[in-house]
Amino acid sequence: METEKQWHEGDPGVLRLPSGRLVRGRALRRPVDPAAPPPTYGVYLLGRRPPVTGWEAHWIRWPDFRLPADRAAARATLTAAWDRAPYERVEIACGGGRGRTGTALACLAVLDGVPAGEAVDFVRRHYDRHAVETPWQRRYVRTFS
Repeated sequence: METEKQWHEGDPGVLRLPSGRLVRGRALRRPVDPAAPPPTYGVYLLGRRPPVTGWEAHWIRWPDFRLPADRAAARATLTAAWDRAPYERVEIACGGGRGRTGTALACLAVLDGVPAGEAVDFVRRHYDRHAVETPWQRRYVRTFS
């Protein structure tokens, strides 16, 4: 692993998955530290197309407090993010950085081997205690595997 191409554990929003992969979750409504390196790949979970970025990005149509509009496409995009995380700075973000972002991070944890029934608790312990906001988001994670 090339650490200069990855996030640093302990930086704001960075989640370490059990395999050692580092992924940053964040709220698009909050400014990013200008000293922080930009992502190399971003996955944006929004009801409408996000602004253009200076890095490769993928949009999952995902309205606030809901689930992805196309679950098969969401799964493919999250799997691609998980595949890229050992070698790149992968960012997962939504407006507030908790519900949709937490749900997507929990799905990455499932891909990483965390049992689906434990993935929400894992993300709440290691990313944000308020992550995954709705019962249907929790159910989505439980059935993601």
